[in-house]
Amino acid sequence: MLNTYFRVIVGTFILLSVVLAIYVNINWLWFTVFIGVNLIQSAFTKWCLLETILLKLGLKKN
Repeated sequence: MLNTYFRVIVGTFILLSVVLAIYVNINWLWFTVFIGVNLIQSAFTKWCLLETILLKLGLKKN
């Protein structure tokens, strides 16, 4: 269940940042870069801030 919420939230953030970059300001692409860097960092460290937040909100790990 946690993976499903995680993927939906991250995917939504990426799509939102692209839409904002197109219609508001190109600098919103830095938000996409931030998300990508965090995904790479979590692959190496096995720690992700979004996962910690979701666990504190009461979601269970698979």
